[in-house]
Amino acid sequence: MSLVVVLLLFAGVSEAAGRILPLAVRRPGMSRTLVAGSLVAGGLVEGAVLALWPSAAWTLAELLLSAPPPGARLVWTPDLVAPLVLAAVLAFPLLGPFLHLLLFVGVGAQLASQLAMGTGLGWWSAAGCVAAAGTGLGVAVEAVRRLVVRISATEARESIA
Repeated sequence: MSLVVVLLLFAGVSEAAGRILPLAVRRPGMSRTLVAGSLVAGGLVEGAVLALWPSAAWTLAELLLSAPPPGARLVWTPDLVAPLVLAAVLAFPLLGPFLHLLLFVGVGAQLASQLAMGTGLGWWSAAGCVAAAGTGLGVAVEAVRRLVVRISATEARESIA
């Protein structure tokens, strides 16, 4: 289990680096402390979101079933998380957004197979739960990102005035 946590944290930091480092390059006046703090905070958030993906999919599957599924909950395993680390590395702009998306679809398909086996849902229903959970978590994180950027921009304008 600790290997899974380490891989999720590494995937989260890599994902955050793909978003923060291009911004730091475009704004050379950013302090290294701010970049490092943003990288750590973003990495923890991204890692947490990745960690929640199977649980959110399982919860959606439970809503579709009349009786709770008999199996154990869907959890990350090292072989499922490893492609996410690669996907996070590929998140860097211009290094492969399409490959990044393909890896996430592949990981989602593996999660859907495990969810279908664990719950008794059909594969397509399980894939829908995995996709809805991933999309919902992604939209939530993007909304928080935009809010943080908006608040940061407002604070920066107020400090200049």
